[in-house]
Amino acid sequence: MNAYRLLFFLTLLNLLNFVDRQLIASFSNFIVPDLGLTNAQFGFLTTLPFIVFYSVAGLFMGVLADMVNRPRLIAFGFTALTGAAKGFISMALPRMFIGVGESILTPTSMSLLSDSFPSKKMGFAAGFYYMGVPIGVGVSLLIAGYLGESLGWRNCFYLLGVLGLVLGLCTLLFKDRPRKRIQKHSEKRTLSKKSVTEIIRTLFKALSASSALRFTIFAGIFYHIALGASVFEQLWLVEERGFERSNIAMIVGWIGVFAGLAGNLIGGILSDWWQENTDQGRPMFLFWLALLTLPISIYYRFVEPGSIIFWIGIIVGYFQLGCFFGPTFSTVQELVPENIKATVVSFYILTLNLIGLTIGSFVGGILADLMEAANYQEPYTVMLVIFSIISIISIPCYYLAGKKYHEDKNRLETIFSENP
Repeated sequence: MNAYRLLFFLTLLNLLNFVDRQLIASFSNFIVPDLGLTNAQFGFLTTLPFIVFYSVAGLFMGVLADMVNRPRLIAFGFTALTGAAKGFISMALPRMFIGVGESILTPTSMSLLSDSFPSKKMGFAAGFYYMGVPIGVGVSLLIAGYLGESLGWRNCFYLLGVLGLVLGLCTLLFKDRPRKRIQKHSEKRTLSKKSVTEIIRTLFKALSASSALRFTIFAGIFYHIALGASVFEQLWLVEERGFERSNIAMIVGWIGVFAGLAGNLIGGILSDWWQENTDQGRPMFLFWLALLTLPISIYYRFVEPGSIIFWIGIIVGYFQLGCFFGPTFSTVQELVPENIKATVVSFYILTLNLIGLTIGSFVGGILADLMEAANYQEPYTVMLVIFSIISIISIPCYYLAGKKYHEDKNRLETIFSENP
């Protein structure tokens, strides 16, 4: 029962984390005209200031989480400065500090959950924890839809920051969990240059030895390219599909909450079942899901707004987003030794954000500006479809990761048992 209480609380923190991260994209139809931003500037704000610091600091925080008290580490967290932005620079700077603060949460949380749940339930635990992503995205849209006109986007950032500080401090009420497979009489790990070097060396040893681990990471990167471009989704819905900004934010927000919740639960449970009952790893479940949903994920961009196919496409997108996190984050943790589980999560986050999301949002913004300058009738539609096509590369990567999972896991256990 203590494990489930911990899971629920960490999921709540993760939800708040993603509400905070997604508010800029959810308020795009408010922020872009208010600050007079180009698409490239907006794409930059949604990625590089936050993600560079979030991802790079997260790698260090992952190493730290493998050695120190984890609840205390999580307790350091969020800020509320973004609402004070008056322009491009004043919004970019606070996002850097927010990135550092939030980089602690996921690597440390995934390490705690790995030590709290058996391996066969990690797909469920990781999927439940990552309900915070689609629900957080949905809640951020609901905030924009219901409160954007009355409170203004700046005040919404302030209120969310205060709530984050309060919940972050509540983490101190939880105790750290015993780490699996750490011998009772083994030497206590301390933070030092030697210990950090050993963790980094072990990470790259696992990466070189496991093609399943590498293909899982590659699949996530290409999937996140399309996710990065989706920061322009609200602008697309308003400017090229004719919806009113607050109304469509509310509608898509509710879709995101319920479809994302269903995706997280179904993806976590079914991927656990898949791995336990077949000779394939969890990524194979994502292979079939991505393959079956591919046609609708592109076709709905071109249909009549408000049609059944249009809404099905939006629902499928949020459902697929929910399904992604449980299978992939549990997979990368199971393909490395126990002493680097938080580190590998940090490394995975680094690649997803710094490569995938940055290409999707920043390059997507540049591409949209270029197409607008060339008088394309629907630049957002074309850009979003291009990045959806690029993300198709994730499908064969999922397949190869799923096929090689059990073979690689057995080999890695042998390698690290002989050379701990």
